[in-house]
Amino acid sequence: MATACSPLPDRPLRTYFGRPPGQTRRQAEATKRKHQVSSDAPPTKRRNEEISSLSAKKTSDKETPRTFKGSAHKLFPPKKYLDSTGNGRQEKPCIKTSSLFKNNPEIPELHRAVVKQAREQVFSPEAFQELNLHPHLISTINTVLKMSSMTSVQKQSIPVLLEGRDALVRSQTGSGKTLAYCIPVVQSLQALTSKIQRSDGPYALILVPTRELALQSFDTVQKLLRPFTWIVPGVLMGGEKRKSEKARLRKGINILISTPGRLVDHIKSTKNIHFSRIRWLVVDEADRILDLGFEKDITVILNAVNAECQKRQNVLLSATLTEGVTRLADISLHNPVSISVLDKIWDQPNPKEDISTQLDSFAIPESLDQHVVLVPSKLRLVCLAAFILQKCKFEKDQKMIVFFSSCELVEFHYNLFLHTLSCRSGAPTSEQLPSASWPLKFLRLHGNMEQEERTSVFHEFSRSRTGILLCTDVAARGLDLPQVTWIVQYSAPSSPAEYIHRIGRTARIGCHGSSLLILAPSEAEYVNSLASHKINVSEIKMEDILAVLRKDDCFKRRQRGAQKSHASGPQEIRERATVLQTIFEDFVHSSEGMVSWAKKALQSFIRAYATYPRELKPIFHVRSLHLGHVAKSFGLRDAPRNLNVSIVKKKASLKRPDPRRKSQKKHRLVLAEVLHSEYSSGLEAGGTKGGKQGKQRGFQVAPRKPGPGRE
Repeated sequence: MATACSPLPDRPLRTYFGRPPGQTRRQAEATKRKHQVSSDAPPTKRRNEEISSLSAKKTSDKETPRTFKGSAHKLFPPKKYLDSTGNGRQEKPCIKTSSLFKNNPEIPELHRAVVKQAREQVFSPEAFQELNLHPHLISTINTVLKMSSMTSVQKQSIPVLLEGRDALVRSQTGSGKTLAYCIPVVQSLQALTSKIQRSDGPYALILVPTRELALQSFDTVQKLLRPFTWIVPGVLMGGEKRKSEKARLRKGINILISTPGRLVDHIKSTKNIHFSRIRWLVVDEADRILDLGFEKDITVILNAVNAECQKRQNVLLSATLTEGVTRLADISLHNPVSISVLDKIWDQPNPKEDISTQLDSFAIPESLDQHVVLVPSKLRLVCLAAFILQKCKFEKDQKMIVFFSSCELVEFHYNLFLHTLSCRSGAPTSEQLPSASWPLKFLRLHGNMEQEERTSVFHEFSRSRTGILLCTDVAARGLDLPQVTWIVQYSAPSSPAEYIHRIGRTARIGCHGSSLLILAPSEAEYVNSLASHKINVSEIKMEDILAVLRKDDCFKRRQRGAQKSHASGPQEIRERATVLQTIFEDFVHSSEGMVSWAKKALQSFIRAYATYPRELKPIFHVRSLHLGHVAKSFGLRDAPRNLNVSIVKKKASLKRPDPRRKSQKKHRLVLAEVLHSEYSSGLEAGGTKGGKQGKQRGFQVAPRKPGPGRE
């Protein structure tokens, strides 16, 4: 009975038999002493201790908590929590300790070569009045769009397009490429001798990769058409009802803006869509359209247009020049003019720059500051939250976009921050005035949302002066979101081009902006990968980000009675970071649904981590992840037990050698399905369309004979 009443370690009782005699005697004496201490307790108390000692690791309410180096503890009233698997409830002690700063890998020193970044001059001294445009169009640009001077890309593109030439336009994101083609389109259509009728159908076709970019381009065209009310613009995109879109097509749309997937659907199913009067074909963000596997859709669209219209003007626009864009230019453009602001700015001895050099270089706005921080996996969640608090709570007029790799990650972090950070109003310390604390406003945007909600979020964030938008790469291309001051990449991009497009949401049209890339210590080599593409980043220390927690007393460690924490400096920062981590863990484990969400988000993160391209595998490899540490960044106290099997299977399927590359083909199909869930028309069932398009690796466009009058 003495053995049963003693608080044993958390292991089966049978393991204590069959030990050497000396060890058995020492344990028996220790057990006897402990039993003498606990025998003074009431019988009920002893029975409870007997049950607890055999079922779980027990810390009595009367025990004094031990303080470990690099960890802190916090008092909570006794309550029920879910265990790490989410099955069943059990009583947890009221004192929780965290090992947030223990057993972390060392953060290496970043040794990176400083390279000369490619820069572009955004503005030019020329005004729109110098162009031969309609006076009402110039007035609309000046009064409605509030622009007087042209940007560099507009200065070079608009005169060429007004001459009727095909063009391949390459310029940095945020340089005004949308107006560079919209102004010539409107100018040419309003100047037609036979006045355009709505029933004529489309005269201009503009293809964009995402729904949000379609809405943005539609809004720009609408503003330019205010003096020319007889020209009707329209938009087709996934998520809308096809019946209403067919009704608009029957009435007539003169400038048609569409995503590729939805337009192909109408080409196949709508009888009253025709392209006999097409004079303009514009492909905006051409590199992204091809990256998403839309080669087959582009082929269908080009064949449909070529079958009905021979004489037209073609424009391809992109912030990056890829091999796919050059292939598309070869088959769709006729004697094009290549417009690249980057070539004008660089003073190179050889004006005929090698195409490989152009593919590897990216233009970055001069007013953009780029930063990187190395954070151990366990501290990623706390570091992200601290950075959001630092910029959006204690600084005025800050607007931030945080990029994640999947929809599940966006949903999880949105709900976590919404219920922990935005509703927690802590009192600022004496270092900060109460007026220096600003409310946090969280929004989310990803491809699994209903189109009505996506549109509402897009417009709300565009109009707002402050806020934090958690999103996937659906918001990474072409969107002009005003006054964004910070871009945070919580999930590292899979290519330098994707990195450029993400940070391009800030520092637009000459405004100032900053970006932060969060990497694990094992991913530090990614900085050199960016440097090889002439991208410079400066390092921010994790401790400097976490130091902001000292400004808010709601993250101050609370102890028993009147005891106060006398920790200062790094130790105080660690204690407050641990309190914040505990807040996250308490919320995640407060319900079975949140535990399930956290596990799904963790699984989604690992799957996305396994899809990095081959050249980045040495930096981002699934085997380099510590599952327990990564689980900590999702508010889970322990790594889910049922997740290991799926991870092993995933890794095995990705690494299985096959001379016919069957595994790589399957990998491409899976990626195509994921990408089409973000960008497709939304009408496909089961992802079959994404699979078919993943197989399409080229263009099969019927040849188009140049019509009369083409050069």
